Amino acid sequence: VFLLIHCCYFTQNSCFVQARPNVQTQTSWNAPIMWELMFDNNLYDQKYKEANTAVAITVFAVGRYLEAYLKTFLTSAEEHFMLGLPVTYFVFTDLPEQVPEITLAPQRNISIVKVEKHSRWQDISMMRMKTISELIDAVLQHKFTHVFCFDVDQIFKGRFGSEALGESVALLHAHYYKLPKYRFTYDRNPESKAYMTEGDYYYHAAIFGGTCEKVKALADYCYVNIMEDKLKNVEALWHDESHLNKYFWLNKPTKLLSPEYCWDEYIVNAEDILVKRLVWAPKDYEKLRTG
Repeated sequence: VFLLIHCCYFTQNSCFVQARPNVQTQTSWNAPIMWELMFDNNLYDQKYKEANTAVAITVFAVGRYLEAYLKTFLTSAEEHFMLGLPVTYFVFTDLPEQVPEITLAPQRNISIVKVEKHSRWQDISMMRMKTISELIDAVLQHKFTHVFCFDVDQIFKGRFGSEALGESVALLHAHYYKLPKYRFTYDRNPESKAYMTEGDYYYHAAIFGGTCEKVKALADYCYVNIMEDKLKNVEALWHDESHLNKYFWLNKPTKLLSPEYCWDEYIVNAEDILVKRLVWAPKDYEKLRTG
């Protein structure tokens, strides 16, 4: 039974109109964790439209990932992501001539940026932090209020709207949000800058976002620590995700997205997931990460 809250009240980032008693809805530092039934779509949309919000998306589609995922990612985003707000997709690829043409709604644009293809997929994953930081410096900070960074192998299925916007936004990993902390796969190697002995949650690097200033701070932190590890011939367990978890342990996010915002449909128990806003696309890593 859901407890109806009769008067809408604002926390730092969120307007809750209903409670979700069976899931955690707030962190120990009072950041909201966004779940369906906890917010009024219209109130959020009105607030961010009045604030002249403009959102940038970064997505990397390198090598075979472009053909396998990019068109579905973009077309599904046009149906569900930040509808009613100005949005620009920044597509980073080594194959710009192969980026598919898609129909964009008014106030929505796409910008294609050519990048080098690294020989190892791990390096593609980790070096995106440097690229994101450089883009924020050169372009985004002058034109956009918020930026979201996505993995390309995902499909939007439901509203992914302005309720997800915040100063510093992290995503709870679908496979870990119910597990005890000792099972979190933090980097446990003391030689790595990503080394952690404790943490709050396990965050998924498939999505992160916030203001340009905060996302740049995260990207710079991860890149610098990745490079320091490389000098010692060390690689964090889960690459940039390990460094992202360390960053959010030291610099608490102001808003957390529940696993509704990035759900793996192979997970059998989905009782908490009232809306699947974005899902993992089927993955064939052996084919994608070779050649």
